[in-house]
Amino acid sequence: MAELTVSVVSADQEVWSGAARQIIARTTEGEIGILPGHEPILAILAAGEVRVTTTDGASIVANAEDGFLSVEHDIVTVVARNAALA
Repeated sequence: MAELTVSVVSADQEVWSGAARQIIARTTEGEIGILPGHEPILAILAAGEVRVTTTDGASIVANAEDGFLSVEHDIVTVVARNAALA
């Protein structure tokens, strides 16, 4: 089964990283869902939750604001000025 490599970081620390089945984040254009095989994208984050479903089905939720989300080759990077696990 295909998976994503996800990294959620804030300005001063890595909040969470690991393998995931999907990620859902709020952008300035609305909520976006990312699955393996997603087209490359660069999006501006809006304040809100970043929800990650890990490969074992666990749910990780982080609050993030002021940053961006990047997807390329099943690697998802969320960089936020402020981010913390909820």
